Amino acid sequence: MRKVKVAATQMSCTWDIDDNIRKAEALVRKAAAQGAQVILLQELFETPYFCQKEKAEYYQYATELESNKAIHHFKQIAKELEVVLPISFYEKKNYARYNALAMIDADGEILGTYRKSHIPDGPGYEEKFYFNPGDTGFKVWNTRYGKIGVGICWDQWYPEAARAMALMGAEILLYPTAIGSEPQDSSIDSKDHWQACMLGHAGSNLIPVIASNRIGPESDEDSSINFYGSSFIAGPRGSKIVEASRDREEVLTAEFDLDQLEIDRIEWGVFRDRRPELYGVLATYDGERKLGQ
Repeated sequence: MRKVKVAATQMSCTWDIDDNIRKAEALVRKAAAQGAQVILLQELFETPYFCQKEKAEYYQYATELESNKAIHHFKQIAKELEVVLPISFYEKKNYARYNALAMIDADGEILGTYRKSHIPDGPGYEEKFYFNPGDTGFKVWNTRYGKIGVGICWDQWYPEAARAMALMGAEILLYPTAIGSEPQDSSIDSKDHWQACMLGHAGSNLIPVIASNRIGPESDEDSSINFYGSSFIAGPRGSKIVEASRDREEVLTAEFDLDQLEIDRIEWGVFRDRRPELYGVLATYDGERKLGQ
């Protein structure tokens, strides 16, 4: 048996970066005290979700990997508590900007960086103004506690991303996110749709899925989003094992036997019976294969 306990967290954020880091650390310590070995914090937790409006002054929040305050801080925490910590941050690299994540292993070392592949653009979620499309491809890291794949927020709506990470050997899928109400139509509540897509990733790949979302209202001029929390951990059959509230700071944990899950995936046959030679259409925009493909 190779058991691992995972945790999802959720919290609200202010413009005080140091306070947000302190709050996140408290959640990490609480999760570790409950036995969690892999602990997920939400997307871009150093600040409020600044993508509601297109404002050049927000570019200042981007930092290089080596100088990011949260990453430097949580490298020490990961080493002290012997936990794996994926840390979301706004990355600056020369003249490029990315919505990125650094995977910190349980010894405090950075295993690598993932840059968000799918960048949304819509009312209240104006990310194309702030981020270049990620150029790392999907990543799976062999951490102390298992092979972990990570998508960031909008990535979670794409089954191709989850399947790609599964094919690369992922045993756990993590999704830090920032999702809430729609500023242009307050009657829209995407929570159930969001979770249904993620439960599908878990069930179709027989892999646990962990999602951490932020909570609370955030406003910028005439735009306002109420982030609805509801962070959750899904089991490998596509069911929710635990779910957080919409508006409270929380820590969720669940334990999985990764060796048993590997046997289940092989026995179920969903990877054995794949037909990759038939899936070329997935590499097109319009559903038609081109000459020479």
